[in-house]
Amino acid sequence: MKDRDFKIYRGDNERGELVNYKCKVTEGMVVLDVIHRIQADQANDLACRWNCKAGKCGSCSIEINGKPRLACMTRMNEFDDTEKIVITPLKSFPVLKDIVTDVSWNYEQNKKIIPFSPSKKDKEKDFVMMQKDVDRVQHFRKCIECYLCQNMCHVVRDNDGKKNFSGPRFMTRLASLEMHPMDKADRIGDIRDVHGSGMCNITRCCTEVCPEEIQITDDAIIPLKERVIDRFYDPVMIFFRKIFGKN
Repeated sequence: MKDRDFKIYRGDNERGELVNYKCKVTEGMVVLDVIHRIQADQANDLACRWNCKAGKCGSCSIEINGKPRLACMTRMNEFDDTEKIVITPLKSFPVLKDIVTDVSWNYEQNKKIIPFSPSKKDKEKDFVMMQKDVDRVQHFRKCIECYLCQNMCHVVRDNDGKKNFSGPRFMTRLASLEMHPMDKADRIGDIRDVHGSGMCNITRCCTEVCPEEIQITDDAIIPLKERVIDRFYDPVMIFFRKIFGKN
């Protein structure tokens, strides 16, 4: 059992400060355990959000030493014994209290997406879906909506960016719908104009922090950008639509 030094943000969206704490760390502890121990022994009013403690609910998203991570999946033995650990809320969203943020902006982005829209025929029981199509869609459905990718995205971190870009999490959801063989909705115009696919400059920072290791950039965002380019900017496709009157 060792005493370790921690700094935790205390306050709200208007004002706050990093407060020093010492906590005894035992073998096998994760950062969420430390937060709970400090909450129980030293700061009963410390606000934190968590649920499953198994890396599947996405609730305990915070920043640890400046990097977006899940508190329940960040083991204390990853850090040097002398390293002071700084725990802060997600920077992209308003702070409600301490390390709890208001992520409701994300739910508003989700509402803008045209839902899954299969045809009546496709909904019949004899529809055959290829395994490669299943695997492609399932890859995106691993998302636990921790919003670490949203927090890491520099476009979303910019307040003006939030007005124009739905963020990598919802690019992933759009890709899961667009690539589903049963879906018949046309979202390409919305992907460009409503969800702002052009705002992403493919830094792959969202992919790097995804706890489910979803290849957000390569498998979701880039293919969506390609579909937008084919529809609106490819001169051959534009000529084809003018001649044959097809969208």
